[in-house]
Amino acid sequence: MCGIVGFYDQKVSPDSGEKILEKMLACQSHRGPDYTGIWSAAPIYLGHNRLSILDLSHAADQPMHYRNLTMIFNGEVYNFIELREELRAFGYEFHTSGDSEVIMAAYHKWGSACVQRFIGMWALAIWDTTAKTLFCSRDRFGIKPFHYIEDSGRLYFASEIKALKQSPLFKNDINMTQVARGLHLGWMQYRDESYFKNVAILPAAHNLTISQGSIIIEKYWDVDFNEQFKGSFEEKKEAFKNLFFDSIKLTERRDVTLGVCLSGGLDSSAIASALSIYSHGAELKTFSAYYTGKDSVDERPFISEVLKKYPNIVPHYISPTEEEIAAQFEKIQHHMDVPMPSSSYISQYFVMQLAAKNGIKVVLDGQGSDEIMGGYMHSFYRLLADNMRGGEFLKIASTLKHHKERQDFSFKKVADILAKSGLTALKNEESLYEFEFKNYFPGILKGNFKDPFTLPAQKTTRLNEFLYNLIYVTLLPTLLHTEDINAMAFSIESRVPFLDHRLVQFCFSLDNEDKIHNAETKYILRKSLKGVLPDAIADRRDKKGFVTPGEVKWLRGKLSYLVDGDFKEMSEMIEVDKIGHLIKAFKAGENKNALFLWRLAMLRSWMRTV
Repeated sequence: MCGIVGFYDQKVSPDSGEKILEKMLACQSHRGPDYTGIWSAAPIYLGHNRLSILDLSHAADQPMHYRNLTMIFNGEVYNFIELREELRAFGYEFHTSGDSEVIMAAYHKWGSACVQRFIGMWALAIWDTTAKTLFCSRDRFGIKPFHYIEDSGRLYFASEIKALKQSPLFKNDINMTQVARGLHLGWMQYRDESYFKNVAILPAAHNLTISQGSIIIEKYWDVDFNEQFKGSFEEKKEAFKNLFFDSIKLTERRDVTLGVCLSGGLDSSAIASALSIYSHGAELKTFSAYYTGKDSVDERPFISEVLKKYPNIVPHYISPTEEEIAAQFEKIQHHMDVPMPSSSYISQYFVMQLAAKNGIKVVLDGQGSDEIMGGYMHSFYRLLADNMRGGEFLKIASTLKHHKERQDFSFKKVADILAKSGLTALKNEESLYEFEFKNYFPGILKGNFKDPFTLPAQKTTRLNEFLYNLIYVTLLPTLLHTEDINAMAFSIESRVPFLDHRLVQFCFSLDNEDKIHNAETKYILRKSLKGVLPDAIADRRDKKGFVTPGEVKWLRGKLSYLVDGDFKEMSEMIEVDKIGHLIKAFKAGENKNALFLWRLAMLRSWMRTV
């Protein structure tokens, strides 16, 4: 993992161009402290902050040259060893042992179609000196960031928005529709839109090509909803396990020290357990955050179950104090580039800090599992909606019965689930999100946000459609943004084995009941890794997530200054008179609006830095 910057601009002189490159690189130097390189051949300018993960020699520094190509690359193509052998059969030679040279040879051989062969995460730019063409690409799920500004054939791009602020094209105009999405839905980005009007995001699974000042953006991959796994459940379990372990094998490749972010939940425990088996008992460091006190979450009892089963794991814990959080807040906000919709990302920051202090340069994390296997409560509404639409009333009764027993729900709660499922059966995904958007503190933001978003409709089950939108629109882009930002703040590469595209496609080929069965979420994961996961983890009934006390405790404590004042500085954006009573009630001890006030406070705090 590294940082990339570059631009194609025929209006910039070579001297000015290199100075712009240097300023852009300096803004994200934390992404790659091992080497900084620039290369230019007007009108193309490329820069790279290197974090050495594979082939630690200077032969693998970037920008890298191969035949008629020059490349900057952020991420990892995990199957580079297999691709290298395939390319050698075509006569290609290699002088480094990492993946960068393999990517360039693959592009030389197969052109833009090379990305179809990659397993991994990437944001890259390749300049072809013969064709005078710049080829850029982003991985299938947007694990690695690619922000850009384009104007009349001039293109500037970078891993982080803060670097683009050094571009002569950058304008400080705020995208108010994105502000609304962030405040009402918690999205940190939307498709190709950022918090700035003229800063775009290359969508996941897309390529961008610029030639003669003309820019073309094309999608190169998507989930195939027509693919259905036809085997028995036993065969499904075996297929899942094989794919998961192969993903672990590939994401484990590196020439530096590796660790695991371990929460005690299903996903991170599965990664730590599988990696312990794959590494044959070699020492494995894990990193976890916990909190104690009223309404706090402490997952150490579950983590201890993993430690009992795999004694090769060496745990490391951190419990950030309010004083530490307050002292680091401005730095965290600076790294984040956009307002934080939840306090959980602050915990993640401290986990990465702990890993860095222990010499870790690569971590594995569990992002993506909930999104491909129905791990969230809202998945039940879609499952039951599918049952309702199919007239499968016995399945509905069975699911509700098991759900009530498993979660110890009251009849009122079950009735609420049934009502929400009925609404989900009647309305499409876009209508459901529009309802939430319009009814979550309406009238606070000034302006008319007509059609603030669209969610692609798919010819598949309601559950699969919901999961697909989680991956590409509603949730995962935010989680991946913070995953990248927090890891790179400490020069750490974060890898997410559940987002191997082969595993994702497999999960979408399964039946609903393979993902949620008798009220058990991520059923295929639990059953496939039986014996790999500790029983106490595999049988967990709760879904905690990355819970922190921030929206309540911190915002009333050391971060209380973030909600002080009258907010009149934001009067052009919000109805100031409508939030005064919310803040007053919150300070008096009312918690029901804490998340909304957190988002509002983060928005104001961020705007002061813009």
